[in-house]
Amino acid sequence: MEEMIPASLKRGGYDYKSRVKIGQRLGCGSHYVDAIAQKGARKILISSKWQQSAGTAEQKIPFEVICLAEAVETGDYEKAYLVLGGEGWTLRNFYTSGALSKYLRGSENVEIVTLENFVAKANRGLL
Repeated sequence: MEEMIPASLKRGGYDYKSRVKIGQRLGCGSHYVDAIAQKGARKILISSKWQQSAGTAEQKIPFEVICLAEAVETGDYEKAYLVLGGEGWTLRNFYTSGALSKYLRGSENVEIVTLENFVAKANRGLL
């Protein structure tokens, strides 16, 4: 996943920076994202989570969406992607369907996608 995301961004014509501190996380420390992609004036946040087997990463997704939504609200970024990789997600379909947004105000500019979907969009420059 660490190699696929930058490769797809490059192929799609994006400039990017990896592992970037974008501010503070809702009162609990520094907020780092895996990448910031840029094409022209458009800046996009990218955070990724890997879940190989059932575990707690799944429970962290709503908080990550809230933190990304807050970062987009600052006006410095147009959109954010939360990329889910690995086969251990029991809620993958729920998260990628957009159903979580019903419960989280302000999350309309955060898109949760599978790794495969993200790579396809980034490769074509469609983020």
